[in-house]
Amino acid sequence: MRVAPRLRTWLAGRTSDPSVRLRFLTEVEGRPVTDPAVRAARRAIGRTGWAAGILEDQFPDGHWVTPGSSEHELYRPKYIVLNWRLIVLGDLGLDRRDRRVRRAAELWLRRWSGARGDLSGRNGEVCVTGNAVRTLVRFGYLDHPAVQRSIAWLLRDQKPDGGWHCFRSRTGTLDGWEALAAFAEIPEASRSAALRRSIERGAEFYLRRRLMNEGRTRYPPWFRIHYPNHYYYDVLVGLRTLTKLGYGADPRLGPALRWLTDKRRPDGSWALDADLPDLDAARGGYSFEGPVYPFRLEPPNEPSRWATVEALSVLARCERARSAAPS
Repeated sequence: MRVAPRLRTWLAGRTSDPSVRLRFLTEVEGRPVTDPAVRAARRAIGRTGWAAGILEDQFPDGHWVTPGSSEHELYRPKYIVLNWRLIVLGDLGLDRRDRRVRRAAELWLRRWSGARGDLSGRNGEVCVTGNAVRTLVRFGYLDHPAVQRSIAWLLRDQKPDGGWHCFRSRTGTLDGWEALAAFAEIPEASRSAALRRSIERGAEFYLRRRLMNEGRTRYPPWFRIHYPNHYYYDVLVGLRTLTKLGYGADPRLGPALRWLTDKRRPDGSWALDADLPDLDAARGGYSFEGPVYPFRLEPPNEPSRWATVEALSVLARCERARSAAPS
């Protein structure tokens, strides 16, 4: 995919964060993992930049902010303790080869593998389980028994219409994206027949809705770009998931892709539109137990390296999918 030289330097040059640089080189330019620049960017993650800053605040036992033995200290307060930190570190490209990540991930696995042996939590929620599976697969724990049981739980939790929902419902919602995003991280060779069927049903659920159509009126937060997303949906989340699953050439992505290209700034970048929790989302029915502490890598309403590499990665996958599709 062609990118203007100035934009490329901003994303892949020495002043960029190594996590952004790695994503640009591999996802936008399509370089292999053996490429020297790719290897150098991967080595730098956790030593400098955003990931290094997060790891600097880690306690020796693997926690952040509130060391202790209560389950809630892995999850609350949002969005600054272990659960949320690990999700971001997974996004930034770290894995279990980093001892700091391994220590925190294994604490997470040990403490959250409940009576059922999976990671679905006390109430069984797709957002909790999907986020945990997605992150732990990225870290290299696909074969861990708790992760395998959690994948089985996500398969059982899928609704008859192909979607998922965090709350009691016979139908899915676009907000229940975490299971499909977790499945997108599982290599194709490791997907069972049941998992492939679930992915096909889940992708069809999103594509029928054009990634954005649910209810009588549009829900404003879905049309704003955020990072971190955690358990909130926006259209870019849907595009990332569907294109990673191989649906980049599906014409039903058209409206979402037009929305994405319309968000592009004159300089070729994209911006984050809001922090989380997005206030409109909170008014839309979300509630919080206890205090909430927003976490950000970049300020909203300014050129964002993360939003830009995310958007370019989506467009590059679509370009490759269309070129590979039979004419």
